[in-house]
Amino acid sequence: MAAIADEEETVGESGPQFAWMPEGCEAMADGEYDAIVMGTGLKECILSGLLSTMGRKVLHVDRNNYYGGDSASLNLSNLYGKFNGGAEPAPQFFEALGANRDYNVDLIPKCIMACGKLVKMLLHTKVTRYLEFKSLDASYVYRNGKVFKVPATASEALSSSLLGLFEKRRFRKFLMYVAKYDATKSETWDGLDLGRTTMQALYEHFGLEKATREFVGHAMALQLDDTYLEAPAAPAVEAIKLYCYSLDRYGKSPYIYPMYGLGGLPEGFSRLCAIHGGTFMLNRSVDEVLYDDEGKAWGVRGDNQVAKADIILGDPSYFPGKCRKTGRVVRSICFLNHPIPNTNHADSLQIIIPAAQVQRHHDIYVVMVSNSHQVAAPGKYVAICSTTVETDDPGAELAPALNLLGPIMTKFDDLVDLYEPANLDEADHAFVSKSFDATSHFETTSTDVLDIYKRVTGSALNLDINADSTKGDY
Repeated sequence: MAAIADEEETVGESGPQFAWMPEGCEAMADGEYDAIVMGTGLKECILSGLLSTMGRKVLHVDRNNYYGGDSASLNLSNLYGKFNGGAEPAPQFFEALGANRDYNVDLIPKCIMACGKLVKMLLHTKVTRYLEFKSLDASYVYRNGKVFKVPATASEALSSSLLGLFEKRRFRKFLMYVAKYDATKSETWDGLDLGRTTMQALYEHFGLEKATREFVGHAMALQLDDTYLEAPAAPAVEAIKLYCYSLDRYGKSPYIYPMYGLGGLPEGFSRLCAIHGGTFMLNRSVDEVLYDDEGKAWGVRGDNQVAKADIILGDPSYFPGKCRKTGRVVRSICFLNHPIPNTNHADSLQIIIPAAQVQRHHDIYVVMVSNSHQVAAPGKYVAICSTTVETDDPGAELAPALNLLGPIMTKFDDLVDLYEPANLDEADHAFVSKSFDATSHFETTSTDVLDIYKRVTGSALNLDINADSTKGDY
């Protein structure tokens, strides 16, 4: 009888009353949930949407009065205010750039691999019904101070100015091998077991030059550093296959980008959660995550309101005692009145500057979007440069990217700390996402979401869905 009494709920003048409620507190919303999600960044919104479609009762809170967190898309006034202590821009600011209504500037722009994990999650949940996408015009790589379009097909390899005559033929053979490779069919391996053969050995097998390996690994396989060279080749080859397949799917580049900015992604997953019964509370601060005597998270408190759940999930800012700092990212949001030079007048693109090209340990990334994706006024372009900080002068580390842009009308610089959970112990019922890294794509973001989902639910999310489809599967 005592166990039953512990879970008993009554209704008082101030709402539901629970035996577990701390003295002097009242219920936050309904009080009891299966999962409480803190922060409306993209990762958190994807997870709350997925949990809600499983029938979980979800409470989703955010200290901000808008959706998206670091994944938000801002108009000019909000963007200016964010970097200037809430101040309003002068009239000349709008005269130069255009009206507020023309802008949806992403704080952390990332391209979506057209047939990658995030697209499969969008299709799986049917969130695609709330969004419209358009492919980026091109994907470029930096070499010797210039940018070159990344060749990703056998025909492009033969025409690319990035490669010498003999290297074109070697690279073409490499791409043809990758295209036919199937991990389940040994007859496609040509005697190479990619589960054991390293990527370095595979490159050497095809005689690819160091510069070719550089752009293949960083601009196609999207590797974050060169440690992949000594690892089995299979994962990198699958990543290259995905890049090539996505390019073949959309023609111009392997990447797509939402119309009106990335802010639509967290909003779409939030809508999914709400449709399935989720409760949202914006402008709702969380003062602390509550733990029992065994160190297990059981609820959250904001002011004198408390909610309880078996699963407590959020971004690092809600778990200051459970995260460790892993580094810093510097970003520069630049406004242009012209396309980036030497990119064939592209309205949208990605540029990856491999670390070795500029004597660094981490790559530098550029994403540029414009009115073609309805994120800027006609004739204006927004280029965001980013990298992982390595020195005491973060701004100078972006110089190789900024030098590619041509004249810059104005820019906003941002320096943020990166955090990740200090441990991955599911026993404490607290699940923390990682900060958004410097990459210009969503592959690492998707991996983090899938990892948290598996740890929360105990099973992997089924992504066996054709990324060419337009229908979800739940």
